[in-house]
Amino acid sequence: MEAFSQENRRNLLLKIAYDGSRYHGWQVQENALTVQEVFQKALCEVIGQQESIKGCSRTDTGVHAREFCISFHTESKILPERLMAALNRYLPDDIAALSCQEVPADFHARYSCKGKEYVYEIWNHPVRNPFLQDRALHYWYPIDEALLDRAAKYYLGSHDFSSFCTLDKREQGDFTRTVTESKVERQGDLVLFTVAADGFLYNMVRIMAGTLLRVQQGKFSPEDIPNILDAKDRKAAGPTAPACGLYLNKVFY
Repeated sequence: MEAFSQENRRNLLLKIAYDGSRYHGWQVQENALTVQEVFQKALCEVIGQQESIKGCSRTDTGVHAREFCISFHTESKILPERLMAALNRYLPDDIAALSCQEVPADFHARYSCKGKEYVYEIWNHPVRNPFLQDRALHYWYPIDEALLDRAAKYYLGSHDFSSFCTLDKREQGDFTRTVTESKVERQGDLVLFTVAADGFLYNMVRIMAGTLLRVQQGKFSPEDIPNILDAKDRKAAGPTAPACGLYLNKVFY
């Protein structure tokens, strides 16, 4: 295979969507089923060989994606639209290939990314919705979405988000991120927290969502958010909201 020059290898960008309920996140792990493992098996069935694939993010256990981007170089000559259709024959029902296109050789699903948008979904009703089990957080007390939207606006701009990050080996260096969109809105009994930024730290959106719920509970005011940011201390923010309500919504290149 190494005899082929780089010019013989196309670089493809695939967009997929998945329900993360039964997966231990994106990245391959020992003794745990992940989206990457399932996708790689399907891709190998289609093109007949294992490719080194690059994912745009490392979604965690139980997190969903409406748009997850994957890039890989391949010698396969299958047309992008046929590759997408073939993948959907081999992928399980909770993963779907949405599109496939050829991209420049230096494109990388992760490192070429300019930003992402996440949505955190809350089912706000006294009675649980069985159709949203593992797909939205059930919060049965009333939510004042206008109050939470006011609080969410304090996330906008460039800040050190150390207070909104679970520290582990993946988080090193500069913790500054620039948030370009942050809003809370209601659609019937669903309350949606939408946030877009040039990058996200580990558990950042879930901690932002958990902090907003602390505002709803009266434990923080919206005006406390700047002080929480300035503290640069995880203990200053609210809890990490459950993974079930989180969706990677869009990826920007």
